[in-house]
Amino acid sequence: MKLSILDQSPISSNQSAKDALNESINLAKAAEQYGFTRFWIAEHHDLPGLACSAPEIMLSLIGANTKQICIGSGAVLLPHYKPYKVAETYNMLATLFPNRIDIGIGRSPGGSAEATNALSDNFLQQVFKMDDLVDELLHFLKSDFPADHQFSKIKASPVPQTSPNPWMLGTSEKSAILAAKNGLAYAFGQFMSDIDPSSIIEQYRKNFQRNNFGESPEVLLTVPVICAKTSEKAEEIAWSSLIWQIQQNRGEGQKVPSIEEAKNVRLSDKEKEQLMKLKQKMIIGNPQEVKYALTEMQSKYKVEEFMILTITHSPEDRMESYRLIAENNLSM
Repeated sequence: MKLSILDQSPISSNQSAKDALNESINLAKAAEQYGFTRFWIAEHHDLPGLACSAPEIMLSLIGANTKQICIGSGAVLLPHYKPYKVAETYNMLATLFPNRIDIGIGRSPGGSAEATNALSDNFLQQVFKMDDLVDELLHFLKSDFPADHQFSKIKASPVPQTSPNPWMLGTSEKSAILAAKNGLAYAFGQFMSDIDPSSIIEQYRKNFQRNNFGESPEVLLTVPVICAKTSEKAEEIAWSSLIWQIQQNRGEGQKVPSIEEAKNVRLSDKEKEQLMKLKQKMIIGNPQEVKYALTEMQSKYKVEEFMILTITHSPEDRMESYRLIAENNLSM
């Protein structure tokens, strides 16, 4: 079983944004030591409690502080940007850190409507052009535009010896089909979805087209997991993450609360129901329980890799969770 990490650079109630970003670097270094396959960092804009708005900057620091783990974006929100600039940025990273750079491509805005308007013009129109944007980005990465194309004479420099590895990220059949059409690996964001991904993954595999990016379908599933030495400890640690999500739904929750702060939050009956639904989407437990849950999911969805998202108030709890997951699953 291959395991990877998705990091959102969460800011805890006793942290600054700089603290959270430093913890992301520390986590990437630990992920390499623990044997994780890849480390992706997410892009968010003006979202309270999440520190990273520019993954490409973080990736340069993470790459310089690690040696071999694959690193990448989860995701580049492509409708905000020109494909040429994205290709230049990730080609430069691939030049600095050969054979290690992933580009996770997504279509979501990554923040509020106001932040979206501040970032880019005509975002929705760009979303409708997503197929064309992806096609253009892939041509820039491979420098293989047709001779009569308007961009055939330019390259996304520097051109690395090995191109960045593109992935399509999503939670819908549309994203799966787009990945399949372009021969890209596919990452399904289970943590963002309430649906069973079985049929979506099946459509991806069924429609996959081989090309110079992918010879065969490759799927990873992103799941939220909190692991501790005992089930009781894992439940306690998870409470702050769950309450933080409820607070965000309220328009509150600037930062991830401590366990004690979370215990003091009063919930309405409706919020209690919401919390239980959120909890059902998570894997929470001791190492044996987490191993069993991941094994069951692997058997059900036939995925090659899991990408683990863990948000806790304490960086030590988060690091320990990933350590226990690695020790009990990477030997499978």
